Amino acid sequence: MGERGRPLVVLEGVNKHFGPLHVLKDIDLEVRAGEVVVVIGPSGSGKSTLCRAINRLETIQSGRILFDGVPLPEEGKDLARLRADVGMVFQSFNLFAHMTVLDNVTLGPVKVRRMKDGAARERAMRLLERVGVADQRDKYPAQLSGGQQQRVAIARALAMEPKVMLFDEPTSALDPEMINEVLDVMTALAAEGTTMLVVTHEMGFARRAADRVVFMADGEVVETGTPEQFFTSPTSARAQDFLSKILTH
Repeated sequence: MGERGRPLVVLEGVNKHFGPLHVLKDIDLEVRAGEVVVVIGPSGSGKSTLCRAINRLETIQSGRILFDGVPLPEEGKDLARLRADVGMVFQSFNLFAHMTVLDNVTLGPVKVRRMKDGAARERAMRLLERVGVADQRDKYPAQLSGGQQQRVAIARALAMEPKVMLFDEPTSALDPEMINEVLDVMTALAAEGTTMLVVTHEMGFARRAADRVVFMADGEVVETGTPEQFFTSPTSARAQDFLSKILTH
């Protein structure tokens, strides 16, 4: 993985507009190797757009984004390579419906990383074991619960051995009883030193797993700090207001 602590994802003065809406305003942010950064904030603050800009699912209007020291590629082979190095887990599970769980996890390594079938299957089984769904390997996504599908989606992203994992509100489409089974997998990944950028509404996870919390509102990074600092003594009025609303319910 290279040395821990080197800047893996760097955003410098990033701006993004959707028509007249200015959704990312001069964002400066870095995620270092081995670090877990959790992005929180009210809905519509630009968190998901930020996440999607990092693997170029959204283009930006100004500023720059560097991945492992290199500016994000525009398109073509370099972009495909970038996407292989950046694992992405979305709100919706985005699994291939017509493929078994095992095939969903082996597809990328075989097609993109040119892994041999046997080796890919072996790795897939290890990962499915790790996320607790190895016994579901021959089922199709529709036969699984939402929590199981999301854990398969995490295994599928990990199978590419990405340098960084992006999670865009990975539990927001799940029923309450399934949320923890996904957060537990993510907490274990964090503890193992996986580089992660996580957009979430789950404050317990942010508290427990983050090295750094980034609070966004209205397209800006308003405040950033350790979970301890942020949750016990936020400095900005916006963060205080946000926390008072969510922590009292």
